Amino acid sequence: MAGKTAVVAVGGNALITDKSRTAVEYQWEAVRETSKHIVSMIQQGWNVVVTHGNGPQVGFILRRNELAAHEVHPTPLDMIGADTQGSIGYMLQQSIGNALRELGMEKDVATIVTQVVVDKDDPAFQNPVKGIGGFMDEAKAREFEAEGWVVAEDAGRGWRRMIASPKPLDIIEQKPIKTLVDHGVIVIAVGGGGIPVIRDERGNLTGARAVIDKDRASALLASRISADLLLISTAVEKVALNFNQPDQKWLDRMTLAEAKQYMAEGHFKPGSMLPKIEAVISFLEQGGPAALITDPPNIVRALNGETGTWITPQ
Repeated sequence: MAGKTAVVAVGGNALITDKSRTAVEYQWEAVRETSKHIVSMIQQGWNVVVTHGNGPQVGFILRRNELAAHEVHPTPLDMIGADTQGSIGYMLQQSIGNALRELGMEKDVATIVTQVVVDKDDPAFQNPVKGIGGFMDEAKAREFEAEGWVVAEDAGRGWRRMIASPKPLDIIEQKPIKTLVDHGVIVIAVGGGGIPVIRDERGNLTGARAVIDKDRASALLASRISADLLLISTAVEKVALNFNQPDQKWLDRMTLAEAKQYMAEGHFKPGSMLPKIEAVISFLEQGGPAALITDPPNIVRALNGETGTWITPQ
């Protein structure tokens, strides 16, 4: 299939634009809007793989588990990852498909439930730092601790369950993803960073109680399918130095070396821009030609060089 391939990683703002409006109907509104911007990119001739976050949705399911614990069995975390890949993938594939049809474009859209291999000896398992689920008092936290969860007090807001965020090593479904892309199919994959799985000595896979950073997994997928572009769609139009400070400076371009330098200088915050820059650096170091960071409404303008932050090897 002719045309360049982009992995487009959409952030949580593509699904929930207002934390006071989280019901499914509002998620549909947000997904439909984001899908229009992705389809504008497809109109320009790009082959697209869409990846997405799932943090809030995982939190909702964990909360349902808590509320229904006296009635039904709890859902293991790897199964929750699979559930959200299916539900969010369904929303994206339907919305993208509808937007394509409105433009008279006939293209197939498919979601692949994606497993991502992590190392059982990854140091992250010894130091779980990713908070998941709702906040609780210490007594409730100790109950979860007795069930085998790691719990911690979270910045004065209450107690939370903490989970490991190991490094993604391999994508089990990368070959079918590449095959579909090569045949012009728009693919939704690696949702929520993928379902973390561990491979045993016989090569068999089992789910792991962990979460994988969505941007890191997207960078790995982009490398494995030899994508021409890693596009990280987030809440801001461009990357900034000294973000939200009086001397804030928006960046139009960065080289790989500059990105590393700015990261070392502490310009990018953990849980915000830092994982995105780390993902971009990983993609470029593995031979990726270019990366772009912008927000959904500006995707096409950024591709045309009018906005966004481009990061290139040189």
